[in-house]
Amino acid sequence: MLDIKLIRENPDFVRKGLAAKKEKDRIGEILTLDEERRTLIFAVEELKAKKNQASAKIPQMKKAGEDASALLAEMKGVSDEVTSKDKRVSEIEEAINNILAYIPNLPHESVPVGMSAEENVEVRRWLPEGYKFEPDFKPLDHIQLGKKLNILDFERGAKVTGSGFPIYKGKGATLERALINFFLDMHINEHGYEEIFPPFLVNRDSMKGTGQIPKMEEDMYFIEKDGLYPIPTAEVPITNIYRDEVLAEKDLPVKYAGYSACFRREAGSYGKDSKGFLRVHQFNKVEMVKFVQPETSYDELEKLVKNAEDILQALQVPYRILMLCTGDLSFSAAKCYDIEVWSPAEQKWLEASSCSNFEGFQARRANIKFRKEENKKLEYIHTLNGSGLATSRLMVSLLENCQTPEGTIGIPKPLQKYTGFSIIG
Repeated sequence: MLDIKLIRENPDFVRKGLAAKKEKDRIGEILTLDEERRTLIFAVEELKAKKNQASAKIPQMKKAGEDASALLAEMKGVSDEVTSKDKRVSEIEEAINNILAYIPNLPHESVPVGMSAEENVEVRRWLPEGYKFEPDFKPLDHIQLGKKLNILDFERGAKVTGSGFPIYKGKGATLERALINFFLDMHINEHGYEEIFPPFLVNRDSMKGTGQIPKMEEDMYFIEKDGLYPIPTAEVPITNIYRDEVLAEKDLPVKYAGYSACFRREAGSYGKDSKGFLRVHQFNKVEMVKFVQPETSYDELEKLVKNAEDILQALQVPYRILMLCTGDLSFSAAKCYDIEVWSPAEQKWLEASSCSNFEGFQARRANIKFRKEENKKLEYIHTLNGSGLATSRLMVSLLENCQTPEGTIGIPKPLQKYTGFSIIG
């Protein structure tokens, strides 16, 4: 959530940021409400001061034998007016917060201005030594490989649940589990994260805290009877661990990594490429979440990206890093890098990770602060997260890049201790 003080003092700056994110400008509406609120608060303070003066005067009048009934009647009217104005202040504050809930974070100054994904900027790419974008043989795609090797079953997944709910079988299921364990072990043992195994269902306050609702509510699954949401990412429960809490500066940064299944309705995705793993409603992901000091958050973002890159390099998967332009940033992000892996069969890059700095946006919504050691003041913490990694599109790239001309799959060396086999075929 944006700071109302920022909007009040720098409305043009905020409007510029919203325009860069292709968002509706409701700043004038907020400023009008805020001005009315402040005027009412000033009036209430004056009325309360008047009431306090009368409260001191009335006993003196009674002691002197004077009639205080007129003053008492006047103060009754003042009390009623205070109650009315206080009620209106509460209504205005609720209206302001309702509007703020739909206003996105502002892009960082380093983010390129652009209106669509076509204007994202490639920062760098990494390829295994001697890698060829077009192999010497016609590669099978991940769906064909899954059928041929009997390791994936999209048709029966659709029968059991619906489109976008895949079934992993045999060595395919083992490979999926191996990826998750490998991700977690690397983040814990080499990158210094603490493991979290979070709930897969959260309440509405948690979804509000990280910015998934109300703006993107239609993309979320919801269990109405219990008022709970299946999580779209482990970012939600892990970030909300510290909702309404104060952290000590000496304990920062706090770094968590956690596995979860993820559930997304993707209500706005109709018409997009949805075959196989390219667009699913349930998938597996290991999420990295950081709680950091504001002055270090952009350094921590670069480290976050590097942590995800380390995994892809270990697996020898070709990838590129994109810095998202303003028009392609998520609702809550101030800056974001996407990591895309290469699919030889599709002949295109597929997003496997997003690494974002939310600055104080989520912390303000979730009320997460830290206490400065120097002056004991409370400040909103900066939160970051990144996929480290999501398995579905990485599985596409892994299967297709590791296939042989005979249609078998070679398992990358770091995964073999988890799978117990070196080839699928």
